[in-house]
Amino acid sequence: MSRPTDVRPVTEQDIPDWIRALNTGFLRPPSVSDREIEDRSSYIIPSRTLGAFDAGRCVATFRSFPQQLTAVGGATVRADAISNVTGTPTHRRRGLLSRMMAADLVAAKERGDVVATLIAAEYPIYGRYGFGPATSTAQWTVDVPRTGLDRRWSGPDDGGRIDLVDGEDVRKLGPDLHERFRRAQPGAIDRDERWWKVNTGAVTLDRDPWTEPFHAVYRSAAGEVEGLLTYRADDHWGDAKQPLNTATVRDMIAVSPAAERALWQYVCSIDWITTVRTGYRAPDDLLPRFLPDPRAAAITTQADWLWVRILDVVRALEARTYASSATLVLEIADEGGFVGGRYRLDATPDGAVCTPTTQSAELTMGVGELAALWLGDESAVRLAALGRVTEADGLGAAAVADALFRTSRRPWCPDIF
Repeated sequence: MSRPTDVRPVTEQDIPDWIRALNTGFLRPPSVSDREIEDRSSYIIPSRTLGAFDAGRCVATFRSFPQQLTAVGGATVRADAISNVTGTPTHRRRGLLSRMMAADLVAAKERGDVVATLIAAEYPIYGRYGFGPATSTAQWTVDVPRTGLDRRWSGPDDGGRIDLVDGEDVRKLGPDLHERFRRAQPGAIDRDERWWKVNTGAVTLDRDPWTEPFHAVYRSAAGEVEGLLTYRADDHWGDAKQPLNTATVRDMIAVSPAAERALWQYVCSIDWITTVRTGYRAPDDLLPRFLPDPRAAAITTQADWLWVRILDVVRALEARTYASSATLVLEIADEGGFVGGRYRLDATPDGAVCTPTTQSAELTMGVGELAALWLGDESAVRLAALGRVTEADGLGAAAVADALFRTSRRPWCPDIF
């Protein structure tokens, strides 16, 4: 017979045991170092860090923290970012995640968060809590000799320049550049000071041994920083003393196509580099089309990425912009009990008003489907064909929704959390 399991926020004394359970859940060595305790203690919020305890031993973990998420049009909304969700193998299928998730979402709703977000390690889990996949990601592997790029490339031809910088420079230049990027990219999230320290080696982690990367900055002809590329390279030579090195991109953000083009051409023109791995990129990234032979860039990963859970339909729908003018009445089903009901959306390119209504619904969907539509990456027509959105007969509401919600460029979240 199983014992009762207590789900509660952690105390300072619980943190070592919580970390041990976290490492166990992610199949990392369960040992816990003083350094990891010090690091985790520096940024977790105890009231938002939950554990499930069986006879005083932590057997499941859950953490959330505040986040800013960019909606379509550039406005940001308050998000409850969820991470570090694990369960110990001995305590599977006991409803521990459901209890922790319910407690966190209730608190997020009470705080006034508009959405909750997470990166789903496993697809089937989070739909039952009202989350829907709202952005996708892709990775390309570039066969550099096949690209058709002139290997004698020596720099941008637009008057800009590329400079190698160090981690200290990145900590100075990166935050402002990223904020400019984030404000223009639906689906992007904020990066705090710790992110920049961890990703430039100012803070190192036991679980992720640090190897110093290369950082390249693109400056426009006017001298403005418009792009930042971080990459690492291996050391591999063929049998005929031929260099066969791979450059792996860790991060690349740009606020202009010129910066993107220049940085991709740069990394594909480095001597000895024959393969470039792009890291996680937007699913409609411009990279392949920058190459004379786009087939040199082969997709090696294509998957869902950021999942969103709507906690306030009115504020979420009013926060974003719309490509055209229309009125839609939406019926939203929410088993979690947070936002279920009927809503009238009056949208125009200049703004939107969303109000509860008793009018007949034109589209009926679950809250997870609404999340998938909200950032513009999914199609209501497609969801209707899949049976996940119900359209009132003869009204063409799904096509109207697509004209309103879809975006010309797909939403993208460059970060994992």
